[in-house]
This record gives sequence, C-alpha cells and structure tokens, in this order.
Amino acid sequence: MNLEKLEKILASEPAYRVKQAREAVFSKLIENWDEATNFPAALREKLNKECPLRIDFKKNISEDGATIKFLITLVDGFKIESVLMRHEDRNTVCVSSEVGCPLACTFCATGKMGFKRNLFVGEIIEQTLCAARFLKKEKQKIDSVVFMGMGEPFLNYENVLAAIKILNDPSSFGIGARHISISTAGVVEGIRKLTKESMQVNLAVSLHAPNDKLRNEIMPTGKKYTIKKILSAVGEYLDATGRKVMFEYLMIRNFNDKPEHAKELAALLSRLPRHLIFVNLILYNPTGDFFPSKKEAVKKFKEILRRARISTTERYRFGRGIKGACGQLASKNY
Repeated sequence: MNLEKLEKILASEPAYRVKQAREAVFSKLIENWDEATNFPAALREKLNKECPLRIDFKKNISEDGATIKFLITLVDGFKIESVLMRHEDRNTVCVSSEVGCPLACTFCATGKMGFKRNLFVGEIIEQTLCAARFLKKEKQKIDSVVFMGMGEPFLNYENVLAAIKILNDPSSFGIGARHISISTAGVVEGIRKLTKESMQVNLAVSLHAPNDKLRNEIMPTGKKYTIKKILSAVGEYLDATGRKVMFEYLMIRNFNDKPEHAKELAALLSRLPRHLIFVNLILYNPTGDFFPSKKEAVKKFKEILRRARISTTERYRFGRGIKGACGQLASKNY
C-alpha cells in the first residue's frame, strides 16, 4: 500500500477525509475502497485505481493453527515473509524490515539470501494489515508487533520508526509502544538513535555468543560491532531510558551452549544493571548448518545464568513446521 500516494490524493479533499480513510483502512480493515461507502463514488474509483488496498499474498498455517506465515509479493516482484503468532492471551505479528539482509549471519536463512533492498513504510504496514485482516474474520485483533523478521531494522531506521508511529497512532492500529519491539544484531548507531527517541518501544539485542571470537564465526557484523561497543551503547540506553533490554541468545549444540559459555555470558552481562536486562534463550531452528542444543544443556545454561542473578527466559518455538520460526524466513518456503 502506497501511503504517500494516499495522502497526496486526499490532500485535495476535505480534511476529515484523512481521518475517514485511516478508520476505513486500519480499524474497519476494508480490502477495497468500494467498502468506504461514506466516500463519493468518484473518489472510491480513483483510490481503487491509484492506491489499491489489495495485498498479494499466500499463507501457510501450522498444524496447531498457532502460527500463520504470510508470503507477500511486493509491486516490484520481490517477496517478503511475516508471521502471526497466536498465544492464548494475545496475537503477535513478526514483521520484516528489508528484502533479505546484508548481515549474512550463518545461522539465518534470511542472511543467506543476501540483501535486495529496504522496505518502504507502506510495505511494513502492509504486513500488519495482512495479519489484522486475517484475525478480523475470527473477531480478534493484533496485540503486539515485533521487528524480528527479515532484515536488520536499524539499517532501515527511518522507515521502521515511521511505521512504528503509524502502528502506535490511536487513529490507526493504536498498538501501545510498549507492545512494539525492535530486535537488532547490534547496530550501535541504531541503538544510540533509539536512545534519543521519545517512544517507549522495546529493544532486543541478538548477542548469541559471550565473546567476539565465537560471535564472529556466526555473525560477520561482529567485526564492526564488537560486544564491548554493543554493551557500551546498551549501557547508554539503559541510563537514558530506564527501560529493560532483552538479550537474545541462540542455543547451538556444542558451539555456544557449554557451561563455560554461560559463566562467561553471566560475567559479561553483570556489568549492566541486572534489574534492567534479561536473557531470552532461543533453541536453534534448522536452516541446514547447525543443530539445536539438547534440553539438558539448555537447562544447565539457564541455571548458571539464574545463579548469577541474570533473569532468563526460554522462547516458545512457533512455526518450525512451516519454516516460520526464528532464523527461518527466506521468502522461498512455499
């Protein structure tokens, strides 16, 4: 959906048309401007022609119905994936910020695609709309949005922040800022920019190793953004905002899941205010190169962190069966 074109078309209309359009698109979730019966016929025709609401997508639903993956084809033919995760008490949409990704993390299917381009604001919003329309049919709504899909959000900073403002706007989706999260592979400039923003969105940092040597083996970006630099930027963020930061840690068998790694990670994170950080352990989801850690290794890892008073959780694994889990998005799994 081309939001800029929509605004240009409505610029010559009475001011209240913008509010009506937002309500129609984001609240009533119309899929064709003909459904906006409070608009003149000529305007509906123009909008359908110049700013259509149709989303070109395919969906893949997991056997338990808890995960729905959407493959969206953009106007230039590129494809992106987003994922709707249905918890018992909430619905979360995981959205992409880029077509592909330039960071080339070895554990990630998106990283193997290479980088094609950044997504426009409307293309980010389109992913949320797609999920919202799906939920509307079941009389449910989106409760939270996470920027953990394809791409590095902080390498498309301006468009991601602009999209978040629309998601947060009461006249649009009205999703609270505290229910919106950005996950970064440690792009320090982005963390520092977010520190200066007034929005109270959540920050997650993909660490995945307790030292640079190990991290560089799976995350080439670690050569530029060392753990020391990342923790320094996170420290500034914590001091300025007082908001919690989540450190994501991928559990890969016999690579970064040993007790010594847990002890090293605990010592590393203990330099930060413990009450403002927590670790989210993520079992590796198969993309062809590694194996997930065994349950006993994860349990021991978690115990070591908790003994060091590092708050630790383990991420529930959504969508592995439809290649919709963390690290599996590649826009070709259909």
